[in-house]
Amino acid sequence: MGAGPDPARGTAAHPGRSRRDRLVPHRRRSAFRLRDWRIGTKLATVLVIPSLAFLVLAGVQTRGLVGQTSALTAFAEQVGIGRQITAVVDRLQQERDRAAGELVALRRAGAGADRDAAIAALKPLQEAANQALSELRRAAEPLAGADAAWRVAFSEVLEAYDQVVYIRAAIPPAVLSSDTILSNYHRAIGALLNLLAEPSPGEGQQALTDAVLRYVQLSRVKEFTSRIRAELYAAARAGRYDVDDQVTLTDLRAQQLTALGAFRLAASTEQVRRYDLVSVNPAFVAAARLEEQTLPTGTAEPAVLSAPEWWAASERRLELLRQLEGEVLDDAVRHADGARAQQLRDTLLVAGGIVAVLLVAVLISLLIGRSIARSMRLLRGEALRIAQVELPHTLHRLRAVDRPVATIEVPPTAVHSRDEIGELAEAFVAVHRSAVDVALEQAMMRRNVNAMFVNLARRSQVLVERQLELLDELEREESDPEQLENLFKLDHLAARMRRNDESLLVLAGMESGRRWNRPVGLGAVLLAASAEIEQYQRVRHRSSAALHLVGHAVGDLVHLFAELLENATAFSRPDTFVHVVAWSDGTGAVVQIVDQGLGMSPTALAEANALLAEPPAADVAASERMGLYVVSHLSARHGVEVKLRSDHEGLVARVRIPADLLAPAPEPELDQPAAPRMLTHQLAARSRLYAATQPADLPLAGRRPEMPAPELPVAGRFPGFAAELPVAGRPAMPSTGIRPDPPAPAAPAVPRQARPVPVRAEDVLTPAAGSPGGGWFTRQGPASSVLGVTSPPAATPVTAGINARGLPVRVPMAQLGAVSQPARPQQPVPRHEPDPDAVGGMLSRFYGGVRRAEAEETIQMYMPPAGVRSEGGQRP
Repeated sequence: MGAGPDPARGTAAHPGRSRRDRLVPHRRRSAFRLRDWRIGTKLATVLVIPSLAFLVLAGVQTRGLVGQTSALTAFAEQVGIGRQITAVVDRLQQERDRAAGELVALRRAGAGADRDAAIAALKPLQEAANQALSELRRAAEPLAGADAAWRVAFSEVLEAYDQVVYIRAAIPPAVLSSDTILSNYHRAIGALLNLLAEPSPGEGQQALTDAVLRYVQLSRVKEFTSRIRAELYAAARAGRYDVDDQVTLTDLRAQQLTALGAFRLAASTEQVRRYDLVSVNPAFVAAARLEEQTLPTGTAEPAVLSAPEWWAASERRLELLRQLEGEVLDDAVRHADGARAQQLRDTLLVAGGIVAVLLVAVLISLLIGRSIARSMRLLRGEALRIAQVELPHTLHRLRAVDRPVATIEVPPTAVHSRDEIGELAEAFVAVHRSAVDVALEQAMMRRNVNAMFVNLARRSQVLVERQLELLDELEREESDPEQLENLFKLDHLAARMRRNDESLLVLAGMESGRRWNRPVGLGAVLLAASAEIEQYQRVRHRSSAALHLVGHAVGDLVHLFAELLENATAFSRPDTFVHVVAWSDGTGAVVQIVDQGLGMSPTALAEANALLAEPPAADVAASERMGLYVVSHLSARHGVEVKLRSDHEGLVARVRIPADLLAPAPEPELDQPAAPRMLTHQLAARSRLYAATQPADLPLAGRRPEMPAPELPVAGRFPGFAAELPVAGRPAMPSTGIRPDPPAPAAPAVPRQARPVPVRAEDVLTPAAGSPGGGWFTRQGPASSVLGVTSPPAATPVTAGINARGLPVRVPMAQLGAVSQPARPQQPVPRHEPDPDAVGGMLSRFYGGVRRAEAEETIQMYMPPAGVRSEGGQRP
């Protein structure tokens, strides 16, 4: 069998791959090597990096737009709060101007001044200023997070107004100078005008800057007009001008004209037109004429105006300027709100456009990446399916030698794109077709080689059978013990050659020609396997159950056990025994073969068990370890489980026979003739001849423990037995086994002593009289000549006369008695030497017919091309 302790090479590769197997990468994948990244990661990287760069640039742009929007929003809010600021300025201007006149009146009246009247006149104006400032505080609360410059300016306004509130208490006593008291009002109004001019739209917004400058300059014009009113009202209440009053008035009028010029330069045409309309208003003109009277002209002194008249006229003029100031401020607020809304729309449009472009880019990239990834997944799945399922399945189908080679269609690729991936898929399909074509060629070549091996094995079988027949003839004619022993050795070698031929047939997928049509005992099968090996003397049998095997599997099981026994005896010491134990295990049977040999290493044992579990295709390794391959194929053919394991003394081969190979014991056949070459018959017939000279404890293949052993068997034969064993295709000798020598002319005839004959597997499996067993058969059924029995015909046939055609009429069951009588030993019939040429022609036709019938029985077997001779030597 070739299963040594450490085989030089491993077992053959697994014929197929399971569907659940997965390809193992040849090396570990590194996340730092770009070429090791998966296609999804690469596509994601190609998508993410440009997207991130775009997002950074878009973020910078969006941030700038958002910053401009925030600045314009803050600007619009600061401009919008200008209404509250101008309201506070107007209230403080009224309070200041009235306080200037009341202070002069209080000083001129002295201690008798009516302070209550002054307080009553100023009280409503102070409350109106406080109310306006409260509204300014509430309006400024949302601007707490405005820029620092505006917050500083607003804090200065609050501080200055606090000084105004503090100085109000000094007005009724008139203990402080008018300049001291009025300077606090000037400072508070100046802080408010600075806060009014604080909004800045930023760079590039000149229109908004001009809008702020317009209402600021107009507010300054109004402020200088209010201060002129205060100076003139104080002079009117005093009834005279002080020394510095004309200087102050001149300076205020100059500043008023400067502010008015700045307003007219910054104002729009519509605003200038509206100012001109205000300037020609009768109330405005009346106040201007009164003011002109106060101007010094030549040597005339400036006139002192009436306090009530002047206050009423100037009040109407300031009210007209207040209305114009509100309109200009509203224009600025509208411009600021419009700019803010436009900037917000632009920002939203830009941000929306960025998001839309990014989404479109990501969507297109995802679609393209998904298409590429889908094609790659389909290609990968198709490649794995071909590599793991289809191609192994195809190779497994092509390895089978018992079916014809059919055309295998390679399906088209599942990737239908026309890009490089589609071209790669087409190239892979082309590689698949090439692989299938190569596999088909190899399968055809393998089948041709198998057919050649089958033909050679069949021819070798024919030659071996003829050699066995010739050896039988020589053994019957030979009287020299030494020559007879050599003939026995040749007989055994021929039997082993026949087993090698059957091994070739097994590897080629063919079935053995040796079959039994009835169940055979498991013990007889094990004995027959022992008779097939060279060192059968070392085999010890022990069976605990009477089991029988189905007849169609007997030949293959004999071959399987013979290979295992051959391995056990070949790789163990000659002075040790090989024990064969059989027992029933549930519904099946277990046979265990234990030797005391060299054993096997764990690696070699695992490889051998893997080979036994699934038979590989025959290759060069099969010729080196033919026995192991044959056992694997035979066990797979019949579902027998064979497993090797190491023992402390050697190797144990465990064979598990399934229940479907077991059969009940057959019914005994009535009047079954005894087989002369049956081993038990030989032991019973000749045990008395050699009991005194041979030891009784030597192991014999097929010998039961209670039977005495005749003598040491030599070269596959049992000595001392002259009975001829029946062999398929040749007649058996009479049961006596004694053939007298021809008489010599000069000496009396001496009967030849009984000679031993070699024992083969078919001799052990031939049933004895009255014992169940199987019979050796051909397609025409078991012939009596094969079984060693030839029923003699009746001496005179019994007929019922002659019919109209001149043929004898058969009488049913008239000759049944001659057939049903028990077979009795017949006297030896005088032998007539046949014609050698006639016998040779008969045997040639016989074996030619047998070979043709075997070829016809092979289902869908590949036949060699025309002109090549078959195994029977005939042309197909």
